[in-house]
Amino acid sequence: MSLIACLVFMIASWQSEPDSSSVFSQDTLELSQVEVQAVALKKYAFGQYVRSLDKNRLEQLSGYSLGEVLQQETGLFLRQYGPGMLNSLSMRGTSAGHNALFWNGLPVNSPSLGQADYSIFPLGGFDSVNIHYGSSGALYGTDAIGGSVHLSSNLGFNTGNELKVGTLVGSFGRWHQQVSYRQGNEKFAFKTNLYRNYTANNFTYKDYASPGTPEKRQEHAKVSQIGWVQDFSYKINSVQSLKANLWLNTNDRQIQPLLGSSTNDVQEDRSFRAVIDYTHAGEKLIWTATTGISNDLMVFNSDNNQTRLILIGTALDYSFSPKWQTLAGIRYSHIKGRLATYDRQEQRIELYQATNFKPSQNLGISMQLRQLIHEGEAVPFTPSIGAEWSFFKSTVWNWQLISNLSKSFKIPTLNDRFWEPGGNPNLKPEKSLSKEIGLTSKAHLSAFSFENRLTYFHMNVDNWILWLPQSTYWQAENVRNVVNQGLEYFFKGGFEQGNRRWTLHVDYSLNSAVNQSGDFGNSLSQGKQLPYVPKHKIRTQGNFQKGPYKLYIQNQWTGERFVTTDNQTVLAAYSLWDTGLTYAFDWKGKLKGNLGFHTNNIFNVDYQVLRLRSMPGRNFQFNLNVVL
Repeated sequence: MSLIACLVFMIASWQSEPDSSSVFSQDTLELSQVEVQAVALKKYAFGQYVRSLDKNRLEQLSGYSLGEVLQQETGLFLRQYGPGMLNSLSMRGTSAGHNALFWNGLPVNSPSLGQADYSIFPLGGFDSVNIHYGSSGALYGTDAIGGSVHLSSNLGFNTGNELKVGTLVGSFGRWHQQVSYRQGNEKFAFKTNLYRNYTANNFTYKDYASPGTPEKRQEHAKVSQIGWVQDFSYKINSVQSLKANLWLNTNDRQIQPLLGSSTNDVQEDRSFRAVIDYTHAGEKLIWTATTGISNDLMVFNSDNNQTRLILIGTALDYSFSPKWQTLAGIRYSHIKGRLATYDRQEQRIELYQATNFKPSQNLGISMQLRQLIHEGEAVPFTPSIGAEWSFFKSTVWNWQLISNLSKSFKIPTLNDRFWEPGGNPNLKPEKSLSKEIGLTSKAHLSAFSFENRLTYFHMNVDNWILWLPQSTYWQAENVRNVVNQGLEYFFKGGFEQGNRRWTLHVDYSLNSAVNQSGDFGNSLSQGKQLPYVPKHKIRTQGNFQKGPYKLYIQNQWTGERFVTTDNQTVLAAYSLWDTGLTYAFDWKGKLKGNLGFHTNNIFNVDYQVLRLRSMPGRNFQFNLNVVL
């Protein structure tokens, strides 16, 4: 089916929808003239790490999902239920629901499930990815206990016309197509993007759940996705601008069964998201007003589950002087859930304030405050304070101490409170107290440069919600207290010689996530590592570039994971090697782009991220992106 035909089909399917009543960053983020989302991300986040993924690298990974990008480009751990299946993020040993995901400032974690499926967010829906490590509830609100991920669409004025066509062909029936067109003049900019992703997932695997461990071919794991993204930006005058973003996405998949199972479940996800931003940017004052909607429909077999979030907010960012800046805002959210066993809605009002104080050029202090009123009642007040001190600076070196103390929270999901049977309307919000301290350094020595960042963090999460067995059903309860602590280390080094450049990236994480309380009196789980939280994970990537050619080789090593709360069942550690070669071409400025060939899982390692969930062996991909 062609891309245009897929788009027509997607729009028709929507019409038939059931009715419903400055920190250290590893890379430089270039912001367009009207892009103000980074105000909260970096300006008021002293003492914390906001990481921006490389824009050129994201263009080369066209056709990947957000989950694949985070797995490929960071040391974060993602719980994968199979290729193209449910993919959830764990940061600093927290659960999937303790990490917030935003698209152009709009929260897109499911209000019913409390988490996001990173496999259904393709790169075609956004231009940049920013990752905020650590507790950030005072800045972003509910769910940001372990961290947050921010996706944004960037438009530029006076950029002329650009037509881009991309395709990716890979093993196991993988095929990606994408067409985008953008235009920008002095007053108006827009971009239209259409994409289609398909994979048969017909890889072979060893069935450890069958006698003799026979080799089989995956027959029920097809994934098909199509989408349309429309971005607009209009400059009203020298200080006022409007920006609008629209995203339609449909994802159909056969749910890959567990090893030894023959289930034939299917799931369809249909999403509609839209955001409108107004900005008045004066010399000292920036005023923003935002409204947005996120509507998600998940059809699992024949059960329809629909949620909708409507958001309205406004904020003032004022610079009193080079030493003092402050941000104050209010946000209203209306949430409605119509699921298989309940139909509920709720209101949220959030008041927040952030202040920066720079008593000297080498010292910066940030303080953030947030209060959420949920259904007329105040949830835990969430303050945060952070600092950065450059204690040694020269023409070559820059050494910096960072620290942060913050509280965060998570509102119980709609399912936790209202699912029948088992929902518990009396649940308390999960809350956390997080501390971190670290050391960063940058150096530039002639042709050699590098960056280091080492952070120790300690987090206590209380009122952790679990679903526990009762006499005839499972019920949600506040029963767990967890202490998360560990280390994060990031390194980026580069060496240049003429038109040759070598770079090395290292991400290492040590996560100790220990259950302090046991689960509902289960003493065997007390003092044990949480399931599916690897204590150690390391990613190393080396790159060599000469002119238009770039070669990379990467290793991802993931330590053992416990399957059960008593730590009696263990999944073995695994090590994956990937490599690839890309070529960037430019023919007289009229035709440019890049092509690449990639090999994943070079040594054909047989591994499982989650127990009884098969993963593909060695596979190949070829991609071509052309810009006219």
